[in-house]
Amino acid sequence: MLVLLPPSETKTDGGDGRCLDLDSLSFPELNPVRRKLADALAELAQDVPASLSALGLSERQHGEVERNATLWSSPTTPAVLRYTGVLYDALGAGSFTGAVRERARHRLAVASALFGVVRADDPIPAYRLSGTSALPGFGSLRSVWRPVLEPVLGAIDDLVVDLRSGTYAALARVPGAITVRVVTQDAHGRRTTVSHHNKAHKGRFAAALATTACEPSGPEDLVAVARAEGIVCEQTEDTTLDVIVGG
Repeated sequence: MLVLLPPSETKTDGGDGRCLDLDSLSFPELNPVRRKLADALAELAQDVPASLSALGLSERQHGEVERNATLWSSPTTPAVLRYTGVLYDALGAGSFTGAVRERARHRLAVASALFGVVRADDPIPAYRLSGTSALPGFGSLRSVWRPVLEPVLGAIDDLVVDLRSGTYAALARVPGAITVRVVTQDAHGRRTTVSHHNKAHKGRFAAALATTACEPSGPEDLVAVARAEGIVCEQTEDTTLDVIVGG
C-alpha cells in the first residue's frame, strides 16, 4: 500500500543530512525534471522581486526565496519530517519508532511541485514551490509533470490511497487509486465536504494506515483499519471512501 500525501507550504528549517542528491531519491525516472526545476528555482532566487512574483509571495517572505537560493547546498531531512502544518501534526510521523516507523517509511509518500513525488525517508532540503506556481520558461507545472509523473505513479503495483489536494492531483492522475473525502452528515443523511478541519482528519487517517500491522489490499480493509482507530469511514463507490466527522 502507498499512501500519497499532499505537501505543505510550510517546512522545517535545517536538517542533519547531506545536501540534495537527486540520486538518493526514490523514483529516479523523475530526476531529469527535478534537476531542471531545481536549477531554475535556484537561479530565479538570484532575482528576489522576480521570485516573489513567480511564487506568489509577499515582500515579507524573503526567507522563502533564500531557501531556494541555497537549494543545492542546504542540509536535508526525511521528506515526511520536512513538511509541517495541520496534516503533518495529525500524522505525527516524528513519534514513530521501531516496526511502526519501518511500516510508515514504506507506505508514505508525498506529492511535490519540485520533486514530483518522494517517499517518506527521501532526504530533501527546505524549498518553496507550489503546484500553482509558473516558473519563467516552464509554463504550468501540470504541463511539466503530467507527461513524466503519470507513468511513474501508474506503474505502482500497490494499492494507492490518494490524499492529495486538487492542485497536486492535477499534476498526475493515478488510475484505480482510492480517494478520500472528509464529510459531515446531517440527520437526513445529507453529506457536506469539510474544508476547515479536512487536513487534520486526513492526517489521522494517514497515520492509521501507515502504522497498522495488517496490509490493506482493498477499500474494505481501509475502512476496517480506520474504524479500529475510531475513525468513522464508509466506502461510497468502488474507489471512494468518506471519512465522516461531527458537524
